[in-house]
Amino acid sequence: MPPPIRRGLSPARLIMAVGYLSLAAVTYWYFHTHAAIRPLTPSNPPLTTVSHDLVPLEAHIMSKCPDARDCLRDLVLPAMQKVHDKVNFTLSFIGTPTDNDDGVACKHGPEECLGNIIELCAQRLYPDAKTFLGFTMCLTRDYKHIPQRSLVEDCALEHAIDFSKLNECATKDDGALGIGMLRDSVQRTAEVRIHTQHTHLRLYSIV
Repeated sequence: MPPPIRRGLSPARLIMAVGYLSLAAVTYWYFHTHAAIRPLTPSNPPLTTVSHDLVPLEAHIMSKCPDARDCLRDLVLPAMQKVHDKVNFTLSFIGTPTDNDDGVACKHGPEECLGNIIELCAQRLYPDAKTFLGFTMCLTRDYKHIPQRSLVEDCALEHAIDFSKLNECATKDDGALGIGMLRDSVQRTAEVRIHTQHTHLRLYSIV
């Protein structure tokens, strides 16, 4: 079974998560700004190359979870509005791989698995975070009705996403493509949670 989900977004968790997002942005700004303005001396020659790598920022959610709605609305979207051009944003999903059929079990049932797949397809087809994140937020605001066709169509139209392509991605190879994407995503989440459980950086565990 997936780990239990804490309901609500407490002030302490909000402050902690905002702090981590801010730390990433400030760290990026500090190193790039100070590298650009450092004085040129014989011992400090001009840089021959300047790194333009984006800061990785990743949120791990469940499509039908109210905590995911709160996280995206109160933390991720405000942060992305300020640093969208400085980060490489990725959405990953929480679930449990099932060994008997190479599938995935989702905490809120099969409908959540389909909602996760739809959001992964949007990210795959439209990698610009402004598009896939906006679409995901649109769905998440009405998370109780995910994955109803009318909701998906309305959000796709609102964010200039081709519904037919989205549907093709989610159903390709009798759903094998979507299930494979979801399984890879939940395994990624499991690996990140394992790698960060003994550190102070808990950004991956805020939902």
